Amino acid sequence: MSSSATPANAYEAFGGETGVRTLVDRFYDLMDLDEAAAGIRALHPQSLDGSRQKLFEYISYWLGGPQTYIEKNGHPRMRARHMPFAIGESERDQWLHCMRQAVDETLPAGEWRDKFWEAVVGLADHMRNQ
Repeated sequence: MSSSATPANAYEAFGGETGVRTLVDRFYDLMDLDEAAAGIRALHPQSLDGSRQKLFEYISYWLGGPQTYIEKNGHPRMRARHMPFAIGESERDQWLHCMRQAVDETLPAGEWRDKFWEAVVGLADHMRNQ
């Protein structure tokens, strides 16, 4: 894709595999290091490697990239997959705190990022089960 071409989707707008990987890695680095995210970090396994990979594949798919997540896991059913975890306003807010910083640091400003953030906030709120 030339630099003057309009991206076909958010996946392309964010730099494809490299851009999404950078976003997800920064998100989990923040979750792992930020005391403000201790509650949400405690819901994850000690090693975040599997979580990183799964979120990378999901966000890639969600943004219009490769269908790897669907091929491996089937329909996302995100709310059902998160039901075993107690997710209330505090957990949602901690998750969004880390994601907001990761988005701001790694994704290019503009309409694609704004639309992505709006969708992320809606998804995070939908995950609440407490």
